[in-house]
Amino acid sequence: MNLMPAETDARLRSAMQQVLLACLPGLLVLFWVFGWGVLFNLLCTTAAALATEAALLRLRQRPVRVALNDGSALVSACLLAVALPAHVPWWLPVIAAGSAIALGKQLYGGVGRNPFNPAMLGYGVVLLSFPVHMTHWPTPQGLDFAHSLDALFGLGDRPDAWAGATVLDGLRQNRSLTVDELFASHPGFGHFAGRSSEWASLAFLASGLFLLQRKVISWHAPVAMLASLFVISLLCWNGSGSDSNGSPLLHLLAGSTMLCAFFIVTEPVSGPKTPWGRLMFGAGVGVLIYLIRTWGNYPDGAAFAVLLMNLGVPALDRWAERRQGEAP
Repeated sequence: MNLMPAETDARLRSAMQQVLLACLPGLLVLFWVFGWGVLFNLLCTTAAALATEAALLRLRQRPVRVALNDGSALVSACLLAVALPAHVPWWLPVIAAGSAIALGKQLYGGVGRNPFNPAMLGYGVVLLSFPVHMTHWPTPQGLDFAHSLDALFGLGDRPDAWAGATVLDGLRQNRSLTVDELFASHPGFGHFAGRSSEWASLAFLASGLFLLQRKVISWHAPVAMLASLFVISLLCWNGSGSDSNGSPLLHLLAGSTMLCAFFIVTEPVSGPKTPWGRLMFGAGVGVLIYLIRTWGNYPDGAAFAVLLMNLGVPALDRWAERRQGEAP
């Protein structure tokens, strides 16, 4: 049964509201760990996303209020806020959110037409343009409110040792310490992965299970992504020596793995429409994340993995449809 436009808009708005609600635990954990910079990111990305969407809708002579009410711009802003490092200058989240809406969404005609994940496209723009800002995260509880404001507007001097390389970057660049020594000496390492990322990952995992239970997302892409990342990291795990690529548990709990699994690869427009297509899409993202993390030039790789797999979505759906047609 085909849905009327009003019913379709209502379902989209309801789904976006539930995704925003599910982002809240992860946001709170990141705020607890990093402080005010996370909320400043959220304010900047939200303002930039809504302003860019409104300006481009007006330029295209589309109804502004109706389009803004669907919540998709807010979801992109929220995902960028949690994915970007805390305490970056205000212009970086503004560029990321503006690029996400302009290049990832409105360029192709608005919501429902984007071939690429808007949030990951915006993230990729700033990662390629400002790699130094994007690969250094603050130490947990590194800056208070006053220093967070200074970092936001580029004022004053930052405290010594306020930021450093991420856990994944530290592991990739390590050539002398064993994994156990890294966990003991690196301030960013926690019990299984990063001190901050492992708690945020657990929060996003719980939120993802909530979205699955509410049937806002399907299980195919998240399960396939996590399973493929676990399998390839297990097969390539070379122990705890100085040349180690990291354990499967580290890769599952480090970086943006859980955020990507439940909030990124499940994006319905840029992802496959068929169950088999979603399985292949998620599996491809998981493998690419590991390859980029281990042998690429970027420590995480989730954004590039998703964008590369977005290119193959039409082929995946055609393959899945042929497979379904050939089934007895």
